[in-house]
Amino acid sequence: MLGKTANGLFWMYRSLERAENTSRLVETGQRIALTRLESSDGEWLSIMQTAGVADGFLERHDEVTKEAAIDWMLRARDNPSSVLSAISAARQNARLVRTALTHDVWEAMNRCYMQVRERLARKVNERDLPAVIDMIKQHTALVRGTTQGTMLRNDIFNFARIGTYLERADNIARILDVKYYVLLPSVNSVGSSIDNVQWETILRAVSARGGFRMVHGNQACSVDIARFLILDRRMPRSLRFSITKIRDNLEYLASDYGLRHPCHAQVDTLMRRFMSHDIDSIFEYGLHEYLQDILAALAALGHQIEIDYRFYE
Repeated sequence: MLGKTANGLFWMYRSLERAENTSRLVETGQRIALTRLESSDGEWLSIMQTAGVADGFLERHDEVTKEAAIDWMLRARDNPSSVLSAISAARQNARLVRTALTHDVWEAMNRCYMQVRERLARKVNERDLPAVIDMIKQHTALVRGTTQGTMLRNDIFNFARIGTYLERADNIARILDVKYYVLLPSVNSVGSSIDNVQWETILRAVSARGGFRMVHGNQACSVDIARFLILDRRMPRSLRFSITKIRDNLEYLASDYGLRHPCHAQVDTLMRRFMSHDIDSIFEYGLHEYLQDILAALAALGHQIEIDYRFYE
């Protein structure tokens, strides 16, 4: 496969996942803000910092408000990580690699783009926000579903999956960091009813509430939720699940091409370094520090994959 084709597939699916994850991050901020008694406008700066879009926002706005932050994250064309920008980038990459996609995948991607562009043509008011976020999640899921159901399991599929799960792992680490490090009102709130409500909100934001209850029952505590979202190998949005899928699909590429690259050793090291500990050890080390280390390792892995598979040649 040409490097530019691999690049287009990787970034098509990474951008698609980013669009959904950004909408989930907005939803997380909105739900957690509802647990506050006082105004929470200032906390949206923390949400944007976690999404990596705060600097661009501050260059163009004098103050942070909830409405402006949500608009920046959902539909600002000046923000390359906004939902609208990410969906547009996904569709553009899909056009570049259209011959590598099935007709069903292309149609699903095109429909996703048109629906999102229509709904985000104007500012989203607070009343309509849940419906808009649900629409984004449904259409991105449709593209993934048609990919799963119609694509040949070859290098095309593997690059698509690697892009998806690299972005997903990055996102779950960021959402956990929003909760634990940024949005908790104070250290004294750890273990309180506010703390527990916010952890429950994180589960809802990543569609993990039902799965968690199947495993742990109705009594939710922060340690069990963190364990579920970081280490559970069955939860499709956990860090372990996502990193395992990245490793598996890289191994399939190594088998298909008969060649291993530095990225293969890098993902093996990432698994050993971050997924071989229990949750108590992670909390003892510091959840924020652990998540920041994972984010740095994931960014380095993504860069190495681009180099190893010559994405720009």
